[in-house]
Amino acid sequence: MNGLQLWSPENPKLYEVKITVGADTITDLIGFRTVETRGTEILLNGKPIFLRGICIHAEAPYRTGRANTDKDAETLLGWAKELGANFVRLAHYPHDETMLRAADRMGLLVWSENPVYWALQFDNPNVLTKAEQQLDEEIGTSRNHASIILWSMANETPSTEVRTYFIEAEAAHARELDPTRLITAALLVRSDGRTKIVDDPLGKALDVIGVNEYVGWYEGTPETADATQWQIEYQKPLIVSEFGGGAKAGLHGSDSERWTEEYQANIYRHQLGMLNRIPQLRGMSPWILMDFRSPNRTLTGIQDEFNRKGLISDQGQKKQAFFVLQKAYEEKSVGRSE
Repeated sequence: MNGLQLWSPENPKLYEVKITVGADTITDLIGFRTVETRGTEILLNGKPIFLRGICIHAEAPYRTGRANTDKDAETLLGWAKELGANFVRLAHYPHDETMLRAADRMGLLVWSENPVYWALQFDNPNVLTKAEQQLDEEIGTSRNHASIILWSMANETPSTEVRTYFIEAEAAHARELDPTRLITAALLVRSDGRTKIVDDPLGKALDVIGVNEYVGWYEGTPETADATQWQIEYQKPLIVSEFGGGAKAGLHGSDSERWTEEYQANIYRHQLGMLNRIPQLRGMSPWILMDFRSPNRTLTGIQDEFNRKGLISDQGQKKQAFFVLQKAYEEKSVGRSE
């Protein structure tokens, strides 16, 4: 079509499409764009892009419970836009249609994830059948959303031969269903001294490598990141799909005192410096936009059954780390500028 405007975060152009069969008519809004990789680059509409992102759970702000209304979606994604993001990782399962429609309208690129998480029965054929059925449903219902550029096959799975076979089969199935998008997964990394090594065999099956790490929270201090090096065994684009740490909104102290806003902000400052030393870094989605309910987080007076790694509290209070990341995103001082 002559004059077709391509969809992008800067110009999220949507076209009205009507399909009529007999007396039934369906109207939808659809955007058109391309996404591909070239070496270690991610190309959107043929041009390199850096994915300035954030992870989001499908939990409603202010009232908790499932995010399933237009207002929920617009609040969560509005915060992501205020952060300076052009990308969101919708973890760890397909999110409500309202989130995808809002991402289309608001110009946010999306990582959509199949709920294959941690240590499943990877040697059970019935589990693989179920995972492929979930992909059928996820891709079948969401493939017309221009915002989605990545199908994620899994999150933090153990590096075993049977696991690799399982997710390779998933990836092949996803490519059969939709060859127009990129395949990724959030991998674990291993350490050799102060070097983080990304050599999971599953990387061979991925277009984009995702990795989760928590330097400064589950290991070491924020300053540990300053001496941490990265060894990536794949010449493919890399997204750091999780990093961060917890803080209770309104709790203040020194930047070496865990659970304070200052400590969380310090993690982000040191992480940004470390991540900028990874030559093939093409995106990041820290964990996580908003605090969310988590019954196994029981630290009284701090967690109170919430995961506190959010940059924003469940009541909308922005923590110091929000502004650290916002500044980096707005100034494009992290990652390569497009």
